[in-house]
Amino acid sequence: MNAILAPEPLIFVDLETSGANFANDRIIEVGLIEVDANGAHEWSVLVNPETPLSSFITGLTGIDDAMLRSAPTFRQLAPALLDRLRGRLLIAHNARFDYGFLKSEFARLGVDFRASSLCTVKLSRKLFPEHHRHSLDTLMMRHGLRIAGTRHRALADARALWDLWRCWHRQLPAATIESAVAAIVGRPELPPQIDPALIDDLPEAAGAYAFYGRDGRLLLSRRSSNLRQQVLAHFTPDKRDTALIRDTWQIGWRAAAGEFGARLRQLELSRSIPEASPTVGDHAVQRHTVANGLCSWQLRQQAQGDFRPQLVFAEDIDFALADDLFGLYPTRREALRSLRTLADAHRLCHRQLGLEETGPGEACTSYRQKNCRGVCIGKEGVGLHSARLLTALAKFRIRTWPYQGAVVLIERDEFGMREDLHLIDRWRLLGTLHSEEAVQACLGDGPTASRFDPDIYRLIDKVLQAGKLRVRPCPGFSP
Repeated sequence: MNAILAPEPLIFVDLETSGANFANDRIIEVGLIEVDANGAHEWSVLVNPETPLSSFITGLTGIDDAMLRSAPTFRQLAPALLDRLRGRLLIAHNARFDYGFLKSEFARLGVDFRASSLCTVKLSRKLFPEHHRHSLDTLMMRHGLRIAGTRHRALADARALWDLWRCWHRQLPAATIESAVAAIVGRPELPPQIDPALIDDLPEAAGAYAFYGRDGRLLLSRRSSNLRQQVLAHFTPDKRDTALIRDTWQIGWRAAAGEFGARLRQLELSRSIPEASPTVGDHAVQRHTVANGLCSWQLRQQAQGDFRPQLVFAEDIDFALADDLFGLYPTRREALRSLRTLADAHRLCHRQLGLEETGPGEACTSYRQKNCRGVCIGKEGVGLHSARLLTALAKFRIRTWPYQGAVVLIERDEFGMREDLHLIDRWRLLGTLHSEEAVQACLGDGPTASRFDPDIYRLIDKVLQAGKLRVRPCPGFSP
């Protein structure tokens, strides 16, 4: 027995759930194999999710509503389950799924559940890197093992993990397995000023993180496809003595379903002031107020065919609703510099663009430098100059909102365990939500008072043009 046991008691865990989304779905069955110096002990129980199951889940697991109707709820099971899990290394296949569901279920009860966890998918990859597939069915077949029970039932799958664990210990030296487990579960040493609870809180999920100094100054802001992996990589022995780690007093993070959400979360973190707690979790943050200097060029028609740019400011008009805007600039000075650069690149007239004043019939400076075609002295028609101006400005145009009202951008992670519903209206993010009820509640609050944010606009515009996220209009809602 000792040859196959880790230094701490183990518990092999498998859950069956009503779906794959932590926010909306519930545990419907728990299967455990508790392993310690006294041997291995099995425990399993059905859990009433208090919501009907889909036909897909019933077909997959064989569990139906009738079987769950008289089963205890998670609230009723929580004390006994917590007692069994406490103090043990939690081992699961795709541990992110099982550990994530347990944390979510306990969190609904106000319990901050934390445990060391080991993913057997990751362990198999480390032990057998020559193989590319590591699903449970594949591993059982590869090692000549059979499921003792019905596949996709919690206890049967937990038994399969225990069988794999013993099989690996028969095939490989214990030191090899211990080294691989340590690499996956290992807890890096954090500087004394950082709460060690950070290690337990960090999820294996996409998102963004930020390091802050003692005075709240932002030191680093990045996004990642795996928050836990990338944040903890900063604390490896070869990096612990860097200026960044010595100066870091707080770490904030926001989980997300994918790349778009991670970019939004990075923007939020880079603008937020960290809370007193060393770890800032996945919740609302201080919103950014757009500087009053934000401006854009708007084309105005002076006469038939004569279009000229006029500088307009976000504090005066709503850029989310305005038409014929070109470019977004933080200051008037930056806008003028950009327009001069554009004029010189396309041989446009400085006087016609309002960049300088000259007397009637007098050539502009650009013409005297042979970089204007002479609209200022009548050598080029006003209509032709306007057409060239429109062509030059085209790539800087602020897109008109392409929908009748608000929309939801649906983003799911690669495992299907998290779904973010990004509610957006006229280029403004109303919120990232996780249920239809939350979306409807947000819409019920009425039109947003948020101001146009150029960074949010660019992120939304980019993801809409890429077409990688499903867009769902919100019928009947308009600002």
